[in-house]
Amino acid sequence: MSAEKHGVLDGAVPPAENMRLFGHAEAEQFLAQNYRSGKGHHAILIEGPEGIGKATLAFRFANHVLSHPEPAQAPDMLADPDVNAIVSRQIASGASHNLLHLTRPTDEKTGRVKSAITVDEVRRAGKFFSQTSGTGNWRIVIIDTADDLNRNAANAILKILEEPPKRSLFLVLTHAPGKLLPTIRSRCLPLTLRPLGPGAMRQAMASLGFEIAGGNAEKVFAAANGSVSEALKLVNYGGLDIIAAFNAVLAGQGPGVRKDMHKLADTLSGKDSETIFDFFSDLAGNHVVLQARQAALSGDLSRADRFARLSSAISEKLTLAGAYNLDRKQTILSLLDDLRGAQTA
Repeated sequence: MSAEKHGVLDGAVPPAENMRLFGHAEAEQFLAQNYRSGKGHHAILIEGPEGIGKATLAFRFANHVLSHPEPAQAPDMLADPDVNAIVSRQIASGASHNLLHLTRPTDEKTGRVKSAITVDEVRRAGKFFSQTSGTGNWRIVIIDTADDLNRNAANAILKILEEPPKRSLFLVLTHAPGKLLPTIRSRCLPLTLRPLGPGAMRQAMASLGFEIAGGNAEKVFAAANGSVSEALKLVNYGGLDIIAAFNAVLAGQGPGVRKDMHKLADTLSGKDSETIFDFFSDLAGNHVVLQARQAALSGDLSRADRFARLSSAISEKLTLAGAYNLDRKQTILSLLDDLRGAQTA
């Protein structure tokens, strides 16, 4: 498994370099026509689950705007960027003076991506606007994602959104819009993207060179829930095996279960296991939420409350483990014990 490029999964194409997008034709048409009208909003909140193409859409739209700086003369539909065009090459290489991509920075000491977008990163936006104010072109900031803004960074972004510079455009990405500051949401035009359908998923995976054959294809697409990034985790990171092991641990009985728990914990806490650990964390969290929902719908309010409390406890445990760099294997074993205990209580 090769090293990931700032959160880009093995087998994926970085959004800034990705010239293809599948399944979001309506959103593309809306953006193009809204821009062409000359009355486009200065900040667009692109919402939707992780891995469905939000960042790729943002870079495509940025390419469209910078390639056609006069709205009235712009096409009414986004097209695949021309890979040989100067604008496309600058965006793909991160060398565009008119586009700033704000994301979680890398810690210079550890080499790891930090857990949040800091206020220092947001200050880069102020410097960006001052340096490019004389070009006459659009100045575009992609916030990827706003979910990662810490409190100070979110407040700093809000101040810019309240008084946006002329010919500026903010493309604000979010996996969970409900968690953003209401004041940030209120200053953005929302654009919701849906998970990809089966046809678009197959096209997207094929464009990355994946032809999933046989019974695994149905398993992958069912478990991916319309997310290309989830499909890549299932195919390239052993996600299907992790799901099978997780389910076996929850359903297991007898002394052999403990051995299976340690085997799973060893896999998830090994070297370069960040992606699969995050995959497991989401898997466990989604399992608990589903159990709580099913219990509530069936009228078992006691069980629903138990799993709702467990959901908060798991989230807190994972946050503390990350913040204090606690032993990952022990954290996983503790979570599995909690999950098994909740099921049999």
